[in-house]
Amino acid sequence: MKLKKQVTVCGAAIFCVAVFSLYLMLDRVQHDPTRHQSGGNFPRSQISVLQNRIEQLEQLLEENHEIISHIKDSVLELTANAEAPVLLSYSMANSSWGVPPEPRPSFLSISPQDCQFALGGQRQRPELQMLSVSEELPFDNVDGGVWKQGFDISYSPQDWEAEDLQVFVVPHSHNDPGWIKTFDKYYTEQTQHILNSMVSKLQEDPRRRFLWAEVSFFAKWWDSIGAPKKAAVRRPVPARRRGKALRSLGKEGVTQAPRSHLKMLVGTGQLEIATGGWVMPDEANSHYFALVDQLIEGHQWLEKNLGAAPRSGWAVDPFGYSSTMPYLLRRANLTSMLIQRVHYAIKKHFAATRSLEFMWRQTWDPDSSTDIFCHMMPFYSYDIPHTCGPDPKICCQFDFKRLPGGRINCPWKVPPRAVTEANVAERAALLLDQYRKKSRLFRTSVLLVPLGDDFRYDKPQEWDAQFFNYQRLFDFLNSRPELHVQAQFGTLSDYFDALYKRMGVEPGARPPGFPVLSGDFFSYADREDHYWTGYYTSRPFYKSLDRVLEAHLRGAEILFSLASAHARRAGMAARYPLSDFALLTEARRTLGLFQHHDAITGTAKEAVVVDYGVRLLRSLVSLKQVIASAAHFLVLGDKDAFQVDPKAPLLQTDDTRPSHDALPERTVIQLEASPRYVVLFNPLEQERLSVLSLLVSAPRVRVLSEEGQPLPAQISVHWSSATDAVPGVYQLSVPLRLPALGLTVLQLQLGPDGPRALPSSTRVYLHGRRLTVSRPEAFPVRVIDAGPGDFVLSSRYLQAGFSGLTGLLKSIRRVDEEQELRVDTEFLVYGTRTSKDKSGAYLFLPDGEAKPYVPKEPPVLRVTEGPLFSEVAAYYEHFHQVLRLYNLPGVEGLSLDVSLLVDIRDYVNKELALHIRTDIHSQGIFFTDLNGFQMQPRRYLQKLPLQANFYPMPAMAYVQDEQHRLTLLTAQALGVSSLGEGQLEVILDRRLMQDDNRGLGQGLKDNKRTCNRFRLLLERRTAGSKVPDGPTTSHPSLLSHLTSAHLNAPVLAMPVAPRPLPAAGLRAFRPLAAPLPCDFHLLNLRTLQAQDDASPSAETALILHRKGFDCGLEAKNLGFNCTTSQGRHRRPRGTHGAGRLPPPPGLGLRGLRRVISQAPPNPRLGCTSPRDSIASELRQTGLALVFCLLLLLCPGLPQPASESQGRAGEGRERRPWSAWAVLDPVLAQ
Repeated sequence: MKLKKQVTVCGAAIFCVAVFSLYLMLDRVQHDPTRHQSGGNFPRSQISVLQNRIEQLEQLLEENHEIISHIKDSVLELTANAEAPVLLSYSMANSSWGVPPEPRPSFLSISPQDCQFALGGQRQRPELQMLSVSEELPFDNVDGGVWKQGFDISYSPQDWEAEDLQVFVVPHSHNDPGWIKTFDKYYTEQTQHILNSMVSKLQEDPRRRFLWAEVSFFAKWWDSIGAPKKAAVRRPVPARRRGKALRSLGKEGVTQAPRSHLKMLVGTGQLEIATGGWVMPDEANSHYFALVDQLIEGHQWLEKNLGAAPRSGWAVDPFGYSSTMPYLLRRANLTSMLIQRVHYAIKKHFAATRSLEFMWRQTWDPDSSTDIFCHMMPFYSYDIPHTCGPDPKICCQFDFKRLPGGRINCPWKVPPRAVTEANVAERAALLLDQYRKKSRLFRTSVLLVPLGDDFRYDKPQEWDAQFFNYQRLFDFLNSRPELHVQAQFGTLSDYFDALYKRMGVEPGARPPGFPVLSGDFFSYADREDHYWTGYYTSRPFYKSLDRVLEAHLRGAEILFSLASAHARRAGMAARYPLSDFALLTEARRTLGLFQHHDAITGTAKEAVVVDYGVRLLRSLVSLKQVIASAAHFLVLGDKDAFQVDPKAPLLQTDDTRPSHDALPERTVIQLEASPRYVVLFNPLEQERLSVLSLLVSAPRVRVLSEEGQPLPAQISVHWSSATDAVPGVYQLSVPLRLPALGLTVLQLQLGPDGPRALPSSTRVYLHGRRLTVSRPEAFPVRVIDAGPGDFVLSSRYLQAGFSGLTGLLKSIRRVDEEQELRVDTEFLVYGTRTSKDKSGAYLFLPDGEAKPYVPKEPPVLRVTEGPLFSEVAAYYEHFHQVLRLYNLPGVEGLSLDVSLLVDIRDYVNKELALHIRTDIHSQGIFFTDLNGFQMQPRRYLQKLPLQANFYPMPAMAYVQDEQHRLTLLTAQALGVSSLGEGQLEVILDRRLMQDDNRGLGQGLKDNKRTCNRFRLLLERRTAGSKVPDGPTTSHPSLLSHLTSAHLNAPVLAMPVAPRPLPAAGLRAFRPLAAPLPCDFHLLNLRTLQAQDDASPSAETALILHRKGFDCGLEAKNLGFNCTTSQGRHRRPRGTHGAGRLPPPPGLGLRGLRRVISQAPPNPRLGCTSPRDSIASELRQTGLALVFCLLLLLCPGLPQPASESQGRAGEGRERRPWSAWAVLDPVLAQ
């Protein structure tokens, strides 16, 4: 009662303050001296001023009304919580349970300004909106002649009289870090020879150029070469050392160049490293954490070793393109980019409208702050036959690796001919014709012609053949002024620089007349109806393992940064295992390597997949070691007692994996007479209320907090199958409120006396099958032969209805609603075509609509009910589904937890799908996420084949109408679609016996037992909230963001080894005085490298993501205090005042350090929390924060004006990178 009064008084006080503030504003308006005129006469100018003031007042009134509404809602919820009884009663079918509530109420407070993110403000509609383009295109695939997927191109020789055609031929070699061969085998057999030859061959002629993209290969090669080669690549070699260097290089076949200096290849622009990522990543399945991380790893390596900062993006081989990647590249200060694998019908349309080059803008961006200039290659492939012009038969004749006598030839039966004095005129004319035709597809007279393919230039003979023959052609063309052409070798940035110069704009600026595009380029088809939508799901086991490694890497980064900083401040750096940083670096690079577009996609050879899997597991084990060491140090009460023993660590892991292709096995905590301890790490930046599940060896157990207070718990049988319980092993579930980024200590005791965990009850339905069911002692287990009728499970927040026959979900009802929503789940099976073209690792070519999954035997159902959670487990031959309801406020209790163990190893050319059918009137529109970063609207297009309507789902998908939104959140990337009204369909696994003719040469026959994890979230729209017609952008709700975070960043449990603890014991660790605002996500807290790759520096990178969210969905009973921030933050202590930052030249270390002395940005763009600077709080731990990268997904957020920042050696205007805030690298005193 006392708490209720306090809450009521507090709410009333807030309400009074708001009303009094409104009164003061009214008083100020009424007494403004400018409004009083003698005699009551108001000039027209004063009337205009008065009208403006009235409009401002109306806006203020509206905002105050919204604020008061939110205050009222918070007060009502606080009051409701305060009225809760001392014990929360849980009514179950088997008995009544009581669990003590949390001692403090919870509330959600959202600033009205933050709601503008979902509304988006006033934004201009881009000329090219990809959803609209797809709706309007006929996708008719008419034969275009020599350019099969295009059209005939004509031109007049006079077209270039006013302005010469400027051609840049860009030699490149695309090196897959694993595909047909493993990463190491590719390097040994091909890549190292390419790079060795590159050094010598580029030095032979300063006019030569070369483009490279994969830093993973380049770094491995760099570590193996000697100083002379490194000098030739990165810096000038003095003349007196030239002979020695050449002799050293000559041992590897380098011809002595007749120059006085070996000019640096990177510095002079002969060699360009494009994009600068660790790999050329897949853009469908990768999560944005991994995309950012591999980009930082590559950029830091380039800056440290080459002094280079990438300027342009190069993505010729990913199978479709996400709009997240151009955003990240622009934030990394790249100004231009190139893409290739886009649906052939879209390429044709863009070519016909000369829209192949455009400014790529985010759908949620109200202005041009996210724009990046993008070039789309127009033809079928990035190989030489499809890059010089529209006729591959002619272009193939200018691939001089295919000269007669070589290992490859031209499929069109017309081989190349070496260029000689006798034929140069004829050959040049033939090539120029292709150049001119290709240039007609673009808006400028600057032309890009890539010259390369997979693993090209691996032999010196190819370097000679390509460069000598093309140089003869260039010399001839350039010597004929009447041809109006200038041709040369160039890099990608050479091309973009020439284009900007010719258009008279600064690099990265929008050239006049060029279109603006928003949206993405999924799904991709390269010909006919061959849609590359199968790889969204191929090899889901490794897609799931990728996300597990990602979560552990993020947790390890945060704990290592905090622990090493504490150790340095305490003077214990020598005793802390800083060698763990080498394990962190290896894990970063392993995760980065797996983002490669033939790795996470599941499109590599089986032996290569095994190599990836071994790397992933090795890094996962290493990260568990890093986490355990850091947590051990941080929770020790007496830091002087810290001692690491790798063979007998204090903190153990909660699970282990016996092999790279096995599911994890949970650790069983052996309870003894003395207490056992468990250290828990919450990797989220907000406190979380979660149910933690542990396996213990005894059913009678007491759970105590760090202070020795008893905690409520539920004890359940641990099942190994539908009917078999694991003897001597039990599942202990405990509700815990865990601090943000904190470590908590839990105590377990054998509990024959006093309060202990309450047992759950179990009912097993056999459906007439003759099976023996385990009946553990102390647990009520009922075995029922006949199947039940439809039944429901309930919590205080949700009610779920199930089919008694199948055990599958049928409906969901929120307890505060009278009407339930049909959410009917079933499983479907797709076959593949019987014709020549069949589904494979890349392609999804079904034999029609999916058919219902028909089990051989009825399923066994097991229903478990208890005070903290209840669940239904349905066991089928090819999958086991467990659907759980948590009886807990907040994220855990407001959604359904779904776990699916899939095993289709006996399937032949079949694919298993989960189908969800609802009553939501979605009108053919659904939404899928892009890389877990943003949402993209989709529309089911009946004119396209079924497989064309599938899209990647790395994190979530939803359907909605005016009343409800149903969101399916996932912990692994899979393919998803909505093939009917209010439906979602997810492909769970694929087993295919043949290759799909895209170069792999294998089917998908190495399936594993795979556990897919989901959350199903039903939300109701608030009164007055409307779904916009024809949406071009959408956001998840705040609750959906938090649910995804809980799903993808689970609590990490570390049992303490059963041995005597130091006298000071273990203590909880709370690095933050207050959690971050709930619309902020701490993406990473990354310790940066020292000069030695294996050693950490004292500098740490803080990366935050401010999320846009939809305020039109209710968010009650969140279970914790949560507020948003309006983007306004206090300036960190030690910074230099408000100002604007120039952009760093990439994500390299030098770029970060270069701007440290600059002023931080506008406080609205800072990276700190409203109550107290998170940067200041983290500094109290001893962290030296070098920079803070704020990823903005916030329409309407103000951006800084353009400022001048020149690159070294270049005097040109640069756009500032508003997303950076740099914090002084000083340790806390």
